[in-house]
Amino acid sequence: MVLIFGGTTEGRTAVRVLDEAGSPYYYSTKSDTQQIECKHGSRVSGGMDADTIADFCSRHDIRLIVDAAHPFASLLHANIATVSERLELPVIRFERLYPERDESHLWCDTFDDAIEFLEQHHIRNLLALSGVQTITKMRRYWEKTPCWFRVLDREESLALALRAGFPRERLLFWQNEQDELALFREIQPDAILTKESGESGFYSEKIAAAKSLGIPVLVIRRPPLPESFYTVNGEHGLRYWVERLVPGFYPLRSGFTTGSCATAATVAALQGLLSGMPQHTATITLPNDETITFPVASCTFASRSCTCGITKDAGDDPDVTNGYTIYSEVSLSDTPGIRFLHGEGVGTVTLPGLGIPLGDPAINATPRAMMIREAERMIHHHEVTSGIDIRISVPGGTELAAKTFNPRLGITGGISIIGTSGIVRPFSSEAFVNSIRKEIQVAKALGCSRIVINSGAKSEKTLRARFPELPQQAFIHYGNFIGETLKLAEAESIASVTMGIMIGKAVKLAEGNLDTHSKHVVMNKAFITRLASESHCPAPAIARIADITLARELWDIFADVPAFFDTLVQHCYSHCLPLLTDTRLEIILIPD
Repeated sequence: MVLIFGGTTEGRTAVRVLDEAGSPYYYSTKSDTQQIECKHGSRVSGGMDADTIADFCSRHDIRLIVDAAHPFASLLHANIATVSERLELPVIRFERLYPERDESHLWCDTFDDAIEFLEQHHIRNLLALSGVQTITKMRRYWEKTPCWFRVLDREESLALALRAGFPRERLLFWQNEQDELALFREIQPDAILTKESGESGFYSEKIAAAKSLGIPVLVIRRPPLPESFYTVNGEHGLRYWVERLVPGFYPLRSGFTTGSCATAATVAALQGLLSGMPQHTATITLPNDETITFPVASCTFASRSCTCGITKDAGDDPDVTNGYTIYSEVSLSDTPGIRFLHGEGVGTVTLPGLGIPLGDPAINATPRAMMIREAERMIHHHEVTSGIDIRISVPGGTELAAKTFNPRLGITGGISIIGTSGIVRPFSSEAFVNSIRKEIQVAKALGCSRIVINSGAKSEKTLRARFPELPQQAFIHYGNFIGETLKLAEAESIASVTMGIMIGKAVKLAEGNLDTHSKHVVMNKAFITRLASESHCPAPAIARIADITLARELWDIFADVPAFFDTLVQHCYSHCLPLLTDTRLEIILIPD
């Protein structure tokens, strides 16, 4: 059993991530004001000291604590650490994303430090954005010097402020999506006091508005966390550690892509090269800005280079590269910029259509961008002026490539370094379908009459922009299980389903393949040719189908023949609609 301490945006995310497992858990908050739907969780409210937490954990067989509480809930963090040590329970700290600290602000460790600065500099018209709980911490300042405090527009917040004796007329109330710039112009404060509350605490918006008006900013640093906690700052890291600390909580374990492993190996190798020190861990930033830390399997040095290896953990996904080590050799170069060089076991691109220059190593766009971003950040930090060469290698990759469709794509001599999100979600079987069922059930429980199903992170991003009014639980990945997902939507009485589909899966679905995984079905050029003929496409365009390696090339071939795409979508409908009786279906073809 898992116990979450929440009451924050991170708490909401933790609930959503754990609900995906379908296993029971507990969600604890100090009060019951946070509105949240726990599909498989039991809600617990009321403050708990260390003894109460320990007693709860013992009575309910808690095997893991997730600390998703506010970063400034120092007493709660300390109590959790005490219980963790007493009961030998692991703790995952679900931390927020924080922008890099701007040294132009005044950083304070305590509110007493802030008061001392305010008094020394005779700042009178202060606007405090640090929350109602900090009114008492600032008492000796505001009792002498009039200032403003902004608090949440809740009865309990007002009651707390008034009980502390703060003047009612000096309270401001936070409104969702409040215009910080307008407020600051109205108040015209001499300085602003805030806490390092992270992105979910609207920290960046406050700072940006203050900076644009030239208002000095005092920031209370977030307190340090116990070193024994496993710290994550996103849903992927949270799920990864829950899977490994509580085996069996999820039906299947997630893992990391070859692209993430190659990026981590590159970070470790470049850090080793620039520091001259062996590396034991490497932290990278995923495309969603979440950071993940990898153990480094090996680190070796040569005269002008450093090579590090990361062993791939694909979780329970049947990935041919699972358990293989991805190596990155990084060296300084007289050639400006960042270059990718050929390495053992990584294929070479020989045909167009992949978005990679012909002759280059088969490292896809997202992993390339991840490695370039990390390398540029480190180069800037260390003030490196030379170029950087990156050589990714996968010993045994040449033999592995024979088990993939790489030869059909014109990738020769090895595997591809791939990945769009950096994460491998377990793809299989009954467990994956059960995961889809649970996500649909959660969406239904939250009152979603429409769900938007999509194949993965890239298509979801496009669809979220198109349907910004829908909650995140309405967006559900079908992977390749299109037919099963539609059947589940019908079984759960979902009124409307919007399916986003990229053209690669669309040409498979249009032929009648409701499971589009490449191990079951591949692109059928003969069928696509028949579609084109049915759409009365020009003969020269139809002839070009024979030479394509990826379905995305059809966008260029039939750019001036919209009838082809209309016909494609109609064929998709013809195979999906028989699965639905009461559920309406909309299909959106998404450009790659």
